[in-house]
Amino acid sequence: MQFSEQSRVWIYQSDKELYDEQAKQLMDQLNNFAAEWTAHNHQLKAKAEIRYNRFLILIVDESQAGASGCSIDKSVNFMKKVEQQFGIHLFDRFNFAYRDDEKVLTSPRHEFEELLKSGKINTQTIVFNNLVQNLQQLETKWEVPFKDSWHVQLFRDLIVS
Repeated sequence: MQFSEQSRVWIYQSDKELYDEQAKQLMDQLNNFAAEWTAHNHQLKAKAEIRYNRFLILIVDESQAGASGCSIDKSVNFMKKVEQQFGIHLFDRFNFAYRDDEKVLTSPRHEFEELLKSGKINTQTIVFNNLVQNLQQLETKWEVPFKDSWHVQLFRDLIVS
C-alpha cells in the first residue's frame, strides 16, 4: 500500500528499548489498531511501524479520510494502554533520544544536559526530532545532527564546541 509523502505521522518514543519479543507482540497490536482505526465511521488509510525497538509510529494518509480529534483521541488512548501493558512511558516529551555510535539511547532532560556539558553529546550527535509532521519529514528530518534540530534552541547555553 502506497502512502503519500504528506501522510501525517505521530511518533511515540519509549523510555526503554523493547525486547524483540515485546516489539513483535506490540507490532501485532499496532497493526490491528491501524486496520480498525476510523474517523467519523470512515476507515483511515493507516499503518504503524516500530523503529529501533523504541519508536512507535502511526501514519495516516489523509487522501482517503482525515484524522479527526476523535480519531486522534482513540490513538492516544490506545497508546496509554500500551504503556500500561508494556511498562513503558510514551508521553514524556523531556525524554530525549540520541545515537551513541549505532545504539539509540534515551535520557531524561537533566541527564541529557549533563551529557551536553561533558561533551559526550555534541553538535554532531544524531538526535531524534519526534515533532516531524509527515512522512517526508520522517524520512528526511527525524534523525538529524543536534546542531540542526530544535534541541539546539533548548540547550544553546550548554553546547561544548
